Amino acid sequence: MTESHPFRVLRAKPVWIANGIITGVLALLFAVFYVGANVDPAGHMKNLPVGLVNSDKGVNANGKNVNLGQRITESIRTSKASGDKIDWRVMSETEVKEELGKGKLFGALVVPEDFTASVTALTSTVATERPVRPALTVLTNQSAGSLGSSLARSATTTAAESASLNLGKELTTQARSEQAKLPAASRILLADPAAVTIKDGHPLDSHSGFGLTAFYYAIVLVVCGMLSANVISGQVDHALGYTHNDMGPLRIHRPLIRATRVQTLAISTTLMIGLSLLMGTVVMAGAVGLMGMDASHLPLLWLYSVTTIAVVGIGALALLAVFGTPGMLLVTLVFVAMAVPTAGATTPLQALPDFYRFLGEFEPLRQITGGLRSILYYDAQADAGLTRGWVMMAVGLVLSAAFGFGVTSWYDRKALHRIPVETEPEKAAVPA
Repeated sequence: MTESHPFRVLRAKPVWIANGIITGVLALLFAVFYVGANVDPAGHMKNLPVGLVNSDKGVNANGKNVNLGQRITESIRTSKASGDKIDWRVMSETEVKEELGKGKLFGALVVPEDFTASVTALTSTVATERPVRPALTVLTNQSAGSLGSSLARSATTTAAESASLNLGKELTTQARSEQAKLPAASRILLADPAAVTIKDGHPLDSHSGFGLTAFYYAIVLVVCGMLSANVISGQVDHALGYTHNDMGPLRIHRPLIRATRVQTLAISTTLMIGLSLLMGTVVMAGAVGLMGMDASHLPLLWLYSVTTIAVVGIGALALLAVFGTPGMLLVTLVFVAMAVPTAGATTPLQALPDFYRFLGEFEPLRQITGGLRSILYYDAQADAGLTRGWVMMAVGLVLSAAFGFGVTSWYDRKALHRIPVETEPEKAAVPA
């Protein structure tokens, strides 16, 4: 009998159709999740939290307290210019510093305490060589995400400049009768009385990647968990004799050791937990020790790193155990395709379409990144994302274990073994 040439499989339509559908769907999903999430951040922006601080003490004029800072902050808060894109939050300067230091604000606008006094001085008819122009301070927060901070800075700067021009129109109208008596410099500044300065509201260390080291560190942990799950799953199958192990040109095959699906998953999970200790240590040593990433709370960072790799790895192992080969595709979709765009690191959730915001509520990478931000940037404050990170990882671990062991246990009860148990041949009858 003549053997068919291996390349004849390329003539089989099912090979092309099945692989075409799988690869085409993957390509479409990655395009939709990555490009769709980031195609128009400014257009999708909704309720981006930005602080408004009025520290202005005002001045007494004709027995009344005049507070132009309050007028400016109120006009910005009630303005329809930004629509629902910005969530202006009026608070004290102390509260703003706390919220910036927890990553809960993307920026803030601060009116100084001498704002009214400085603006009022511009209307004075007493000549001064250099009139003092008050400054409205825009605070940025790169630790909450560089793009989110940039969007907040742009919106806040625009609002401050608009408020200054509107205030200038009012003051010019009020001082029209005295305008000819005003010094030339004062008349020019009166039309736009406030300067806008930009400052970093929560400065980061120089080796913090402009607030992105937490995100990239989180990606490393997730990838370690995913890839190690794939490696461990394959090596356990090889050790039990279910699959060959190709080492270059060599193919190694071990004797079959029958194991239930639950036992196989338990072995893989045990290996994952043990090797997570190694991988978490190596990742931290490489990032902090070799590459010089700024980090504090190193014992907590190590524990968080180890736990993250273990939880992601166990989740990936559960999908591989339940779905087999297609499980790796699901792992890639869950931990990469849907996770990276919704992590809130490059593009804030407030600038994503509604569907991606929904995904971001439970996608693991966002929760992991939030906890790392707290450790790396916010002094490991519990309410800066650390508590949510721990809780969501615990929930993910429980769900993964319940799903993986529950389904594989059902497979075993239904005798859906990986290799069907062969019936032992009946012994031949021995003649008397």
